Amino acid sequence: MLKGKKILLGITGSIAAYKAILLVRLFTKAGAEVRVIMTPSATNFVSPLVLSTLTGNKVLIDLFNEDTWANHVMLGRWADLMLIAPLSCNTMAKMAAGQCDNLLLAVYLSATCPVVVSPAMDEDMWHHPATKNNIQMLQSFGNSIINVEHGELASGLVGEGRMAEPESIVNYVTAHFFRDKVLRDKKVLVTAGPTYEAIDPVRFIGNHSSGKMGIALAEAFYLKGADVMLVTGPVYVKPVFDGIKIHQVTSAAEMYKACLSAFPTADIAVMSAAVADYQPLNVAGEKIKKKDEEMVIQLAKTRDILKSLGEIKQANQLLVGFALETQNEREYALEKMKAKNADMIVLNSLKDSNAGFGYDTNKVTVFDKEGNEYPLGLASKKVIAAEIVNIIISKVNVKETYI
Repeated sequence: MLKGKKILLGITGSIAAYKAILLVRLFTKAGAEVRVIMTPSATNFVSPLVLSTLTGNKVLIDLFNEDTWANHVMLGRWADLMLIAPLSCNTMAKMAAGQCDNLLLAVYLSATCPVVVSPAMDEDMWHHPATKNNIQMLQSFGNSIINVEHGELASGLVGEGRMAEPESIVNYVTAHFFRDKVLRDKKVLVTAGPTYEAIDPVRFIGNHSSGKMGIALAEAFYLKGADVMLVTGPVYVKPVFDGIKIHQVTSAAEMYKACLSAFPTADIAVMSAAVADYQPLNVAGEKIKKKDEEMVIQLAKTRDILKSLGEIKQANQLLVGFALETQNEREYALEKMKAKNADMIVLNSLKDSNAGFGYDTNKVTVFDKEGNEYPLGLASKKVIAAEIVNIIISKVNVKETYI
């Protein structure tokens, strides 16, 4: 999403300026071109030489330098986005008042691109009425504010005022300014993670699914502009984009109910969760005490979510299932796609090393009902998710052509 984007990074005099080094690294690694402007006081906290080396561009500081004064207007027009991080309390007040006593402020006042700021200051300064008024003033100008975080501050206190972490800033910028529009106005339902089927109040039947694949899919759809609903079982990871709607469940029955409720308005549904096939027939009200050498638990089938959605699927909806197999993988996956009335099936094999449950990487094969086969070699789950979403987009576009 950031490849080829032009980011103008402003750095002000705050101890949090050291985070700009990682921020620049993340932007450049994502393929963005970064240019840096610093206030004179910012140079006390981070070296311009380091930032110049990382960006490959000269760091601009002096308003009256002969080779920068004539360019302050150009810089604000060159950028796709101007980001000021950290934004000190002092510079915030100057921006709100329209003051222009350094190069950074001159560029800000002449910028025609969107402007987003990430404040950093001590908690008492952050909560001061003057700061609140300045924040409101900046927002009234059309600027976006990345909220401060709670944590340890330079003063030694713990509270609100920390600049957002570089990863959070990059995610905010990506989500708010550089999402694709190919799936705009499309609603996508994604399931992720395991389900836990209770035996008693403290024990359950479950599996090793981490939810990473489903969450990666939700993020990939979101970056393509879709309105995403993620129904997730018990997982320890979550999407990095706040715009993804999350419905957390525990059991297969809860996931079934959530999916049946959301599916009628969905354009695309991807069932990547590892839903339990069976659940205890009777759930003990109290913890079962260990007393006998053996214990028998009667199990009953859970409701088949993919099959149920396939039975009510409309012509304008695209339904994708996942199949995790250990033998006759291709045969079972194709059989599942047909039996569940899915449009596509994504095959995972437990025989592939570094793929499947718990890993950050995956290796899958995507089949569609037209007989096409798309093998996706071992890669990060984020990369695999992006490729799966691109295949789905090609199917959606074909459907729209004929509807």
